[in-house]
Formats: sequence, C-alpha cells, structure tokens
Amino acid sequence: MSNAEGYSVAEEVAHALTHGVGAIAAIVGLVFMLVWAVSYGDTYHVVSASIYGASLILLYTSSTFYHAFPWPRIKAFFQQMDHAAIYVLIAGTYTPFALVSLRGVWGWSLLGVVWGIAIIGVVLELAIAERKKWLSLSLYLGLGWMALIVIKPMLENVAAGGLWLLLAGGLAYTFGVVFYVWKSLRFHHAIWHLFVLVGSVLHFLSVFYFVLPQPQML
Repeated sequence: MSNAEGYSVAEEVAHALTHGVGAIAAIVGLVFMLVWAVSYGDTYHVVSASIYGASLILLYTSSTFYHAFPWPRIKAFFQQMDHAAIYVLIAGTYTPFALVSLRGVWGWSLLGVVWGIAIIGVVLELAIAERKKWLSLSLYLGLGWMALIVIKPMLENVAAGGLWLLLAGGLAYTFGVVFYVWKSLRFHHAIWHLFVLVGSVLHFLSVFYFVLPQPQML
C-alpha cells in the first residue's frame, strides 16, 4: 500500500524515523550550544546559536510530522512547513558565520541577503512551489552555495577546519539531491534524509568548533 505520493508505509516509517532522530539530535544540539555560548561567549554567540539551533529543530520536526501523519490535510500542512523550513535552515546555518566570524559590512550584508532570499523562498513555497518544484530546488541550491560569494572574507576569518566541514556539509546536501529526484529507487527519499543528516552534522561541527568560542582560546 502506498500514499498519494507513492511512498509505501515502510518508506514513510523510514522517513519519519530518520528525521525523528535528527529532531532529537537538534534539540540536544541547541541546548548544548546555548550552554556553551552562555558560558564562554558573548551576545552574538548566544543569538547565533539560538537561531541556528532553532532552524535545525524546525526543519527536522516539520519533516518528521509530515512523514508521520497519514491524514491528508495534516500531511499537506506539514509538507509545506517542511519545504519552507529548508530555506530557514539554510539562512540559519549562515547566521553564526555572518554574525560571529565575519561581522562588519560583509557579515551584516550576508545576513540581510540570505534571510531576504529565505523569506522570499518561504512565501513562494507557500504560494506556488507545489506546482514549481524545480524552482524550489534551484533556490535551495543557489542559496546554499551563495557562500562562494564571500569566500575571500571567509578564508580570512574562519579556520581551515571549519571551512572544510562547511564544504563537506554542502556537498552532502547537494549529492543527496540525486536521491531526492531519483523517484524510481525504493527508499530514495530515506536515503536523501541520511544525506541531510550527514550535512547537518558536518555543519554543526563547523559551527560548534570553529564559530563558538573554545575555552583554550580564551
């Protein structure tokens, strides 16, 4: 038996479980980042950690509920939330680097642009994206890789390890798109979820170890 999207019950269970784990990890991660930021950082660190962690929780909880609920109207609501939350997570991931690592003109400009595009993306997602899925995918990838525009100041302000983790996370998200669009492959969406989890873990490590302050550096 499959639902209107063609996913079997087993596939939907896999979808909900994979991102359910992500939701729990995101909650734990947010608490850990906040405790760390309050203990060792300043207001910028606390605000950045809050926004980034909240964006992770929003994405993973929306995705989990979308795949977990079988009722069409509730499912449709959380599907929109899930897709819109992708923009929020992308902008949320930029936020610590913009507010803490870059600051100044580059940081505030980057913050304004990415959140502006993210808000536009959310509006489009709620209005027309179900009829234009290619548009959503293009905006996700474009917004994600817009970091290349600020590669020079990023190289100057973020340690190499943080940049490598950031790049690896971006590649995980991007390569996962192959499975997202591979509709004929059974459990293709669950595999996509695994790539998203890997990307999130890599970006979390980049933020935690290379944006938030470390005690030995104080």
